[in-house]
Order: sequence, then C-alpha cells, then structure tokens
Amino acid sequence: MPSSVREKKTKLILEVAIKLFTEKGYAATTMDEVAKTAGISKGLSYFYFKNKEDLYMAVTKKAFDELKGVFRDIFKQKGKTGLQMLTDLASDYIKFAQANRMYNDAILNFMGIMQLYTQESGRQQIHPLILESEHFQKLLDIHHDCGKLGIQMVSQGIKDGSIRPELQPEVTFYTIWSMIIGYERLTGPVAFEEKEVKIHLDNWKPGFLKLMQDMLKGTIQAQKPQAVQASLF
Repeated sequence: MPSSVREKKTKLILEVAIKLFTEKGYAATTMDEVAKTAGISKGLSYFYFKNKEDLYMAVTKKAFDELKGVFRDIFKQKGKTGLQMLTDLASDYIKFAQANRMYNDAILNFMGIMQLYTQESGRQQIHPLILESEHFQKLLDIHHDCGKLGIQMVSQGIKDGSIRPELQPEVTFYTIWSMIIGYERLTGPVAFEEKEVKIHLDNWKPGFLKLMQDMLKGTIQAQKPQAVQASLF
C-alpha cells in the first residue's frame, strides 16, 4: 500500500476516533463504530491499529504533539522574559485543556498510567494491550518534550533576572505545571454555585497567576524570626 494512502487512512481513523471519544467517551466507543464512521471495513481498521487500546495511545500521542505545539509557540516568541513565557503558558494551557477536553483527558490518563508504569508492581495493573502498543512506546520517548521546553523557560527567566536565581529549573517547572493542571481540574468545583467556599472563577484566575508570578519572582518571602538575646540566669 502506498505510504500516501496509508497516511490518509491513518489520519482519517484518528480524526474519527477523536470525534467519537469526545462525543461518547472512550469506554462507550467501539472499533466497529470507528470503522463504520470512517467508511472502512473493521478488518482494515485493524491493519492500521491493532486494537482500541493501540488507537487510544495513538490519539494520546497526537494530544501530546498538539500540547507541545502550545509550548513551542510560546518559547519561540522573541523579546519575552522567562516569567512572561510561563505566565502565557499558564493561560494557554488552560485554554488548550478547555478547548480540547478529550486531548487533555488523554494526557492526564497517560500520566496516571506512567505513575503505575514506574512502579514494578504497578505495571500489572496496566492493560497489557497498552503496554504492547507501539504508540505507547513512542509516548515513553516523547512525553517529557513539553517539560524540556518548560524547563528552558525557567532557565531563561533565571538568566534574564525575571525569576529568582536560587530556583532549580527542573523542580520549578514541574511544580508550576502541577499547579496549572490542578487549577484546570478545580475549575468545575470552583464554578459550582452551591458551594460554601467564597471563591469565583472571575477572581481566581488573576489571583492564581499573580501568586505564581510572586513565587517565581521571590515576592513571597518567609519572615525570619528575629534573634532574641536573653540571659540564662
């Protein structure tokens, strides 16, 4: 089969899978539905993707590729400090997650898989078809690509003076990323009108961004206790 035909079919199946996963969810979507909606035979769909798990890993890889594009677009902008890049990243990541809910869920699902994968006993809890997927193997190679760009943003900020110099870039970026992911996950509970906690999305986002900036700049400083001299007698 010519490579151009294979690429077109692969792209078509991925697009259909993304549409169905978004509309129905992963669990409720079958390979039969994907093949039927794509206008191809079920047997041919298995030529491109061995099973639904393999297909979902391919979709997850595409999700990471799209997210990497968000990171790359920010990092390549000229004239911005590292702090400005990280602030833009926080806003753009939230927009990405909200506009591409299925992609974001796939990325977070993969992070959960990796939590098991890095524990020897945890691998037994991962579906074996996921571990066999060639796309899962590709994800193992590329899932830190976004992190590498984020670390460079922190390093740039330390270099240009917008981020305090004593911070360690790797630890700092992954801490910031965890904060951004947590923010996005909590937008639902915060938006719930019947909650007892007095916080609203309108004032939470600017407050979140300011707190993040203050942490990186070093505006937030612990008060050192003053030494008290006293006689022991």
